[in-house]
Amino acid sequence: MTALHDIDGTPIVIGGGLAGLMTALVLAPQPVLLLTSAPLGSESSSVLAQGGIAASIGGNDDVSLHLADTLVAGDGLCDETVATAILAAAPAAIEQLVRLGVVFDRDAGDNIALGLEAAHSRHRIVHAGGDATGRSIIRALATKIYETPSITVMEGTTARRLVVEDNAVTGLLAETDRGPVLFATDRVVIATGGIGGLFLHGTNPARSFGQGLALAARAGAVMTDLEFVQFHPTALDNESFPLKLISEAVRGEGAIIVDETGERFMADVPGAELAPRYVVARAVWRHMAAGHRVFLDASNVKGLDFARRFPIITALCREAGIDPATQPIPVRPAAHYHMGGISVDQSGRTSIDGLWACGEAACTGLHGANRLASNSLLEAAVCGSWVASDLAATASIRSRKPGLLPDRGADRSDPASVRPILSSAAGVLRDGEGLRAAARALYPLAISRHAASDPAMVGLMIVIAALRRQESRGAHRRSDFPDHANLARRSTLRLADALQTARSHAAEPVACPKGTP
Repeated sequence: MTALHDIDGTPIVIGGGLAGLMTALVLAPQPVLLLTSAPLGSESSSVLAQGGIAASIGGNDDVSLHLADTLVAGDGLCDETVATAILAAAPAAIEQLVRLGVVFDRDAGDNIALGLEAAHSRHRIVHAGGDATGRSIIRALATKIYETPSITVMEGTTARRLVVEDNAVTGLLAETDRGPVLFATDRVVIATGGIGGLFLHGTNPARSFGQGLALAARAGAVMTDLEFVQFHPTALDNESFPLKLISEAVRGEGAIIVDETGERFMADVPGAELAPRYVVARAVWRHMAAGHRVFLDASNVKGLDFARRFPIITALCREAGIDPATQPIPVRPAAHYHMGGISVDQSGRTSIDGLWACGEAACTGLHGANRLASNSLLEAAVCGSWVASDLAATASIRSRKPGLLPDRGADRSDPASVRPILSSAAGVLRDGEGLRAAARALYPLAISRHAASDPAMVGLMIVIAALRRQESRGAHRRSDFPDHANLARRSTLRLADALQTARSHAAEPVACPKGTP
């Protein structure tokens, strides 16, 4: 039995990362219900963020310079209007976080310290606790959440399906520790984070497989730019899952990338180690494919107190038996950030009435085909605030209770069977043959009631979007279409279209390997 819980028009925010917490806090004193599957903030990508928040607050910096760097990194697909608005809001977002209790690192003059990261032309990375920025932010905001009486937190709660009638939200079906519950509400915010858990090598929490995308897609929402998955070039290469990130800020401080012979194989690449992420990730990927091991070496950076500047990375490396101040760190590319997501406007509204999205689950157009380092926490903070403001101005219309309930699907979700398929076909380098094979493999899982159904569905949409983009741009590299198309176009996709395309590929005859009867 599913219990009906009428929350009297209270909006629901799904997700315990920066975007979800900011949405709930800015909504105060209006009541809000915050749902999270784990203890607040403990399994979000935000809490793992090391680098910081990009903000043009330095004396030699301004929004136009930040925008120029963002547009170059985005490789022709950024929405310049949206990007300008978000970047212009960065200084105020930093001030708001300070008011909420976040303590950012400061220099000797008590000014906020600014770091440098790849593809930034200025020092503009605001950080906290050295490389513990995400942890510091989430800890401060979680404390504020618990102190705010208008926010009700439900931990251990997993959103399963949206109830949508006439393209409008009427409820949310969730699994709680007391069984399934139907929340009657007409306002829902998806802030569930990314998709790194769909890959064998990723830096997101293992359970980050695009839950919010699955919710919205099954409800009929439009997705945008799903094919663009950013692979961070320097994750700690060991047996852990997920892989631990070695922040771009380490390269910003002067660390270099070498192989097992000591060769600095990126020295002649424009920008070298500080080139855009997809450039560095691709170079590392190719060097590893040629049989080499790759390392990040900070041992010769003059004046760097590694343990003080990067305490989290130091601890991670020492757990792996490495002294990062004196020894090279083994690294490899890993799925890190999804530029694509649920299509939203500048207020975070999706194509479904009563449904908003923000943070990594949303696609605003800020990042284009490749995210500029540390623009993600910025987007989460700014857009979470904007969603809250728009939601507060949108009155609840309680004209009817939820009608026919959707199928809840499997009792749990497990992306394990999806990871090898997606990693092989939709990794750093892609081709049509591999993507079509992945579509054939993912389709039966996506339409099943298996625990892999939701992860497979998200993976399938990524694969279909990648198949449709017959060019190479930003983080999307097709070996069979290695050049840019003449016209840069953003992509859109609905689940029904993805399934129809996948069915056509599933019906294609599969060529037998040579030598087989």
